[in-house]
Amino acid sequence: MTNPLPQSVLFCCDHNAVRSPMAEAIMKKFYGTGTYVQSVGVHNDLEVDGFAITVCQEMDVELSRHRSRSFDEMEQWGDDLSSFDLVVALSPASQRRALELTRFFHLVVEYWPILDPTGLGETRTDKLAAYRQTRDQIITRLKDHWGEPKEEH
Repeated sequence: MTNPLPQSVLFCCDHNAVRSPMAEAIMKKFYGTGTYVQSVGVHNDLEVDGFAITVCQEMDVELSRHRSRSFDEMEQWGDDLSSFDLVVALSPASQRRALELTRFFHLVVEYWPILDPTGLGETRTDKLAAYRQTRDQIITRLKDHWGEPKEEH
């Protein structure tokens, strides 16, 4: 059974460089602008990964303009965690951080175990295959949770 789209979703992972920006961008493409969607990382020490950009471009999802940010920066920039209806953690470290930061809020934190493709594969072809697997896991989770994407605009 699919759920109604929430008003706002925050995706989080370790560095906000691969999984969470992919989830943010794909969700925006699939379900439009009716839901406020953002992403953060436990750390902000990496730029958006080039392989992530490439596998998202394959499905016409723009990722190259994404700017990585951490939970701490998110709060400095005025996005309050308590304003999100749902936090989706894509890594164990981000789940711990999200639960720690939201313990005083009535907020749902879900954990979606999504493959971290960084460091997998020797060749460019192998690396792209790993990133596609991550992208496809995110797509499957989004569809399982909120149903088939809305029509393209």
